[in-house]
Amino acid sequence: MATQGELLGAAPQNIPLAEALRPRTLGEVIGQPHLLAPGKPLQLAFQSGKPHSMIFWGPPGVGKTTLARLMATAFDCAFIALSAVFSGVKDIREAMQQARQQQVQGRATILFVDEIHRFNKAQQDALLPFVESGLVTFIGATTENPSFEVNSALLSRAQVYVLKPLSDPELRQLFQRAQETCLASLGFSDNAVDTLIAYADGDARRLLNLLEQCHTAAGASDVSQIDAAFIENALMLNARRFDKGGDQFYDQISALHKSVRGSHPDAALYWLTRMLDGGADPRYLSRRIVRMAWEDIGLADPRAMQIANDAALTYERLGSPEGELALGQAVIYLAIAAKSNAGYMAYKQARAFVQKDRSREVPVHLRNAPTRLMKELGYGHAYRYAHDEPNAYAAGETYLPDGMDEPGWYQPVPRGLEIKIGDKLNQLRQWDIDSHAYPPGAHPASGQADSNEKKARNPK
Repeated sequence: MATQGELLGAAPQNIPLAEALRPRTLGEVIGQPHLLAPGKPLQLAFQSGKPHSMIFWGPPGVGKTTLARLMATAFDCAFIALSAVFSGVKDIREAMQQARQQQVQGRATILFVDEIHRFNKAQQDALLPFVESGLVTFIGATTENPSFEVNSALLSRAQVYVLKPLSDPELRQLFQRAQETCLASLGFSDNAVDTLIAYADGDARRLLNLLEQCHTAAGASDVSQIDAAFIENALMLNARRFDKGGDQFYDQISALHKSVRGSHPDAALYWLTRMLDGGADPRYLSRRIVRMAWEDIGLADPRAMQIANDAALTYERLGSPEGELALGQAVIYLAIAAKSNAGYMAYKQARAFVQKDRSREVPVHLRNAPTRLMKELGYGHAYRYAHDEPNAYAAGETYLPDGMDEPGWYQPVPRGLEIKIGDKLNQLRQWDIDSHAYPPGAHPASGQADSNEKKARNPK
């Protein structure tokens, strides 16, 4: 059986494979061609001869720390690394003292802050004077959207570079490098490589950690050839990349909502199951599904709201995994249902109008009159009881405050049930128009109008 030292080859014992294979030059970096290819922003930054403050934003294992270290090497700068998880203002002050010492010796300093989004406002503000004075060149790394998590003052002084997950071909390139340099004695079948790359999920560090686990498991099992079955049985394989409450979370819920809105049931199912697989709370998803029904389907198909609510109740009764089937079928129905945001838009317009408008009085004829005084003041006078009117509709009656024009907020779409709703509203509006051309009691929708027309045609 090969020893760990033999399997790891050039990598010293007790050094993680990810550290042993960390690129030492820019040319060794795998991935990020949109930033590192000739003529691209980071390539130009390395060639500029002068470092500038920057923030690397991207998921784990895509090279943020590596690029910061390479930047220090390229410009012969002192490199001070802080973790925002463990550091505070005191650590920042100590780092600045080290930077001053380097400055006295004629050397610039790069201050690298990992997980910069974990610094609070006071800690981020403590960096500002030193960044502004040029004592340090600041490089931050974050997995969270810096526009939300980094103070605007600090953000304005740093260029943001977005790093992407590694593609499958890029991960395969990294695998080949690891096997050639550190794991030459361990063989991998094609399906084993495919399995490892799939579970790495764009994360270079995760891939190298999986390879280390394969090495350890192979040594314990006295095997030198790895296949997919061995990986599935021997390794703890994590779920897909997913961060509860982070950008991945909100990006995926956005994709689910837009797939439903876009009437694509397969895509809706994909994003739903991605989130469930990643550990999202099904109760949160059920609430979002109910919202989708009201926001994007509305009165075009009122059954969608009922199905969404029933799916949420079913999950409450059955739990996981059985209850998740109800959520899956709900998003399928919502995706194929007729779409309308007419009710949603009408509500938003009404809210916006009321927030800006003055407090208008309720018209006297619409006011309640439970007392004699109120009746004497005219409350409720001349109110027309709709059920006593032809077709149960008081044509020409007004219900808005005096002096307020008809706003026309609700505009039904020509889809689903709202086709019929639109026809009904058109009929009501026509009756309103006709009511002004006929004397009281002679509206064309009433029997009296028919009687008057017969009399006109057949005078005695």
